[in-house]
Amino acid sequence: MYTYSYEDVLEFINDEDVKFIRLAFCDIFGNQKNISIMPDSLKRAFEDGISFDASAVLGFNCGIKSDLLLFPIPSTINILPWRPSQGKVVRMFCDIKYPDGTPFENDSRHILKKAAEYAKSKGITVNFGSEFEFYLFKTDDDGEPTGIPFDTAGYMDVAPEDKGENIRREICLTLLEMGILPESSHHEEGPGQNEIDFRYSDAMSAADNAMNFITVVKAAAAHNGLYASFMPKPIKGKSGNGMHINISVKCTDGKDRNAPFMAGIMEHISEITMFLNPCETSYERFGELKAPKYITWSHENRSQLIRIPAAKGDFERIELRSPDPMANPYLAYALIIYAGIDGIDNNMQPPYPANINLYQADADALKNYRTLPQNFAEAYAEAKNSAFVAKYLPEGFADLFAQSHIK
Repeated sequence: MYTYSYEDVLEFINDEDVKFIRLAFCDIFGNQKNISIMPDSLKRAFEDGISFDASAVLGFNCGIKSDLLLFPIPSTINILPWRPSQGKVVRMFCDIKYPDGTPFENDSRHILKKAAEYAKSKGITVNFGSEFEFYLFKTDDDGEPTGIPFDTAGYMDVAPEDKGENIRREICLTLLEMGILPESSHHEEGPGQNEIDFRYSDAMSAADNAMNFITVVKAAAAHNGLYASFMPKPIKGKSGNGMHINISVKCTDGKDRNAPFMAGIMEHISEITMFLNPCETSYERFGELKAPKYITWSHENRSQLIRIPAAKGDFERIELRSPDPMANPYLAYALIIYAGIDGIDNNMQPPYPANINLYQADADALKNYRTLPQNFAEAYAEAKNSAFVAKYLPEGFADLFAQSHIK
């Protein structure tokens, strides 16, 4: 990512023929929003903020006083490579504040910032590297999605069966132009399904990169006359879209606290599932085709909620397999940080690993394992009644999330 200061941004805008500046943020579900300003308004944006009507944004619920202000964050500036090279377009993520300068509590980027600062205060750094799955569908003459997959290829197939190869290449090269480093890409199991993975980075960079990634994928798909879907179960009976989150925990005292961090996630996973799986159809994905159902862990076993991959050194990590790519990454990473640190603070220990294939195990073998919430209503009940969620998210946040969740 670029690391420009405020002064650098002003110089960059002038030197690079930038004509439009997008000030970006997201609603509580992670849907990216933006307002475009001209270069003449940039100084005002930095000093006084640019106002917008928060009452029109899902989950912001600002009532009578609906004006909020966007303040661009210089270090997040990116040129949007798919926009014209003459009269460039740049985009910066923003802090959201009230007119009196107070941070807006429902800004999920602010929520993650607080979580990362909390971890740092305890001498803990949590890095994230996520694996994103998405489907490519053909569109009709009006550009609307048809529900017909772009190809019928399978896991890690190659061209010509894999028709998504060139589009994944376009996505990865665009990300590289934006200073974002994808680690790998391939065709997934479902027809028209693709996966692109990222190497770990700090929580905020990982979440910003996720927002950039989704924008790039949708733009590349549209450029090729296709539609990209991140919905968790776009085709019944076929593989769902997951967002497997790889988590690396480092402590300044040098001690290995991966086990209690993992135990904390397992302790609180049901309470935070609504935020990791925000759609009604998120729960159709659970329990089949490598998506977890039970709150278990094991080494290298893809039927588990948490898998410990066969990796060493800097690549050692915890892989959480339940989230899907409709989750707001800022909220997801924040809640994972808080859950893991609660495990460390309370010296939690994970249960024995479930070294079985949970998809083939009989009822007797499964009866002692807790399950994830089986539908959105169950997940909402867990979140609403959770003292943990109430401690770390703004008052009433779970109700706001449930009232306007993705159906």
